[in-house]
Amino acid sequence: MNKLSSMTTAFASLQWLFFIFANIVVVPISVGMAFELSSFEVASILRSSLIVTGIACVLQGLIGHRYPILEGPSGVIWGLILNLSLSASTLGMSFTEIGGGIATGMLLAGGVTLILAACNLTFLLKKIFTPMVMSVYLFLLTFQLMIIFFEGMLKIDSDGRINLPISLFSVGLVVLVSFLKIKGNRLIRNFSILIGMVLGWILYTLLFSTEQSMSGEAAPAFTIFPFGMPNLEIGIIAITFLGCLLNLSNTIASVQAASILYKETPTKSQFKNSYLLTGCYSIVASLFGLVTYAPFASSIGFLESTQIFDRKPFIIGGALISVLGIIPSFGLLLSTLPITVGNAVLFVAYMQLFGVSLKSLNGYKFNSITIYRLAAPVLIGISIMTIEPSLFNNLPIYILPIVSNGFIVGVLLSIVLEKLVKWDDYSLEAQRQGA
Repeated sequence: MNKLSSMTTAFASLQWLFFIFANIVVVPISVGMAFELSSFEVASILRSSLIVTGIACVLQGLIGHRYPILEGPSGVIWGLILNLSLSASTLGMSFTEIGGGIATGMLLAGGVTLILAACNLTFLLKKIFTPMVMSVYLFLLTFQLMIIFFEGMLKIDSDGRINLPISLFSVGLVVLVSFLKIKGNRLIRNFSILIGMVLGWILYTLLFSTEQSMSGEAAPAFTIFPFGMPNLEIGIIAITFLGCLLNLSNTIASVQAASILYKETPTKSQFKNSYLLTGCYSIVASLFGLVTYAPFASSIGFLESTQIFDRKPFIIGGALISVLGIIPSFGLLLSTLPITVGNAVLFVAYMQLFGVSLKSLNGYKFNSITIYRLAAPVLIGISIMTIEPSLFNNLPIYILPIVSNGFIVGVLLSIVLEKLVKWDDYSLEAQRQGA
């Protein structure tokens, strides 16, 4: 990789700062609100999230997998935790009981991850998460993120109606960032995400100054186990533990996709070091009420969009994120970034992830039978994503968070199909018939 100039490094670092912040800031706030925590406690969790995320990114970039891949709260576990919080009344459990069970499940999963990495048993994960499973994973991740960011860039008023001016502004921002990416010169293309974030923020403030942006409050202290002390609620622990194990596929998908960009083969030590750090982060996350950590495979879309592969801006950006948490006033300033602006720009950035998904197939050719290998888990998963979770309420409550999660169902279905069906036999049979 070519060495970046000081000016380019500075702007690239700032771009990473905005990217990381926009990806993680909603998670602790939404989870804190779902568990009905006070604004003080939510602010404390947000501050912890900034500090831990920044440190996690820096360590992964320096001694982990050593790629510029955002390490942050897992979207899969985020959705799982929100579903469990919504099920509190149905389960007849308090938020602290559910939160304590989640903490136990995360602690257990973090410990198992550390053991697998320390004993060099991570090869077992690669046997489960085969290349085709990882392709399914990437396709489902792409669609899930697109749905989340598309909904996020639309402003919904309290009466349930779309706020047309702000929503049209977001759509216009998507068009602008896309135009910069497609038609701009190399410098403009590389910094289209940063330009979109800053320009969108300024214009939003000028046009919609009366609209309230997301904000928080300074928290002078950290709270340990804010959602509840660890307990032995077996059902909650089992669901959380299973979700966290599936979450480990993030590392495989992220490192393999990044290695393709860098035109190299990832080593066993890269996977091992990454899993060791992720296991530690998951344990720390459970202590401070954060969502289980994992490398963001979606970061590959950001790298594809910016075409800046140097690690230095990523590490600086991660360090700056920690500074935002250490010095609360900085974090509060950046927290005024409108949610709709962040989601609109990320919507464009993550379009690149669809290309990564296609590349992951490595030119594999499907026939009328083997197409089910990809189509069944992907389309079933997407179908569930579009269904209201409340429609599954008549199912047993302990499987509800799993069954209502299209991403988890799709990945699990893909794993089952890969283990039960000998797809290569059908491919050879089709080739013989074609000959």
